[in-house]
Amino acid sequence: MPVEEFVAGWISGAVGLALGHPVDTVKVRLQTQSGYRGILDCMIKTYRNETVLGFFKGMSFPLLSVALVNSVMFGAYSNALLYLSATHHHERHANPPSYAHVFTAGSFSGLMQAVVLAPVDLIKVRLQNQTHSYGRRSPVGGPGAQYRGPVHCGACIFREEGMLGLFRGTWALVLRDTPTMAVYFLTYISLCQAVTAPGREPGPMTVLIAGGWAGTVSWALATPMDVIKARLQMDGVKGVSYRGVLDCIRISVRHEGPQVFLKGLALNSIRAFPVNAVTFLSYENILKLIC
Repeated sequence: MPVEEFVAGWISGAVGLALGHPVDTVKVRLQTQSGYRGILDCMIKTYRNETVLGFFKGMSFPLLSVALVNSVMFGAYSNALLYLSATHHHERHANPPSYAHVFTAGSFSGLMQAVVLAPVDLIKVRLQNQTHSYGRRSPVGGPGAQYRGPVHCGACIFREEGMLGLFRGTWALVLRDTPTMAVYFLTYISLCQAVTAPGREPGPMTVLIAGGWAGTVSWALATPMDVIKARLQMDGVKGVSYRGVLDCIRISVRHEGPQVFLKGLALNSIRAFPVNAVTFLSYENILKLIC
């Protein structure tokens, strides 16, 4: 089984995370907390109460582990595509795979990513929702649990919610990532092929634009389930309020209307273009160096 895609995905994932994490923190807080009037208000309050470090909460653990997750995403996609079409990465420009194979491989990639990502994403979301410093204790009855870092957060979740608690929101994550990863890779491949002469490799600018649009389109599709996923992940902090994905959807719509599914859409779109443009450019260039 080829390992180059896993290595390239590992490095490009870390690069993309470092670029997009501050925007992701604001997005998660808007989706799960009601104390903000909008994006700017969330940014101002975060900076005023926590300084610039507040935007990077929860980053250390994903920075170490999202590389693994991204490695699984690209590796699963490339190897599934190899299995379906018997086409290696360096041969794909001369003999491009069918869109059906790209879609199927992307769906498989999303499923694998969701399974690996679930505990990592849960810990990230819990840490991002802490609006106080690690060293200060929450007042009695105050919002959120007090975590001193990712390891302490994971240990607390395991102790208080059990092993299944570490996989809270996994079904929503699977429903989010399986179709959106299919659209993600399909959009990227389609755009690259549309503006590149047959048999030639896409240039850096093509990769940047195609990767950026792939990220934007896929995140626009993912945002509604991303809201549900984040709310299910925060459920264990204040006690269980939702009985599952459908119950969370029903309660969220009843309390906030259908527009609840658009929370974070603007931020997801703003973040998605540069992060995924850089991710794909890093991935393609790293593959050229190691293949």
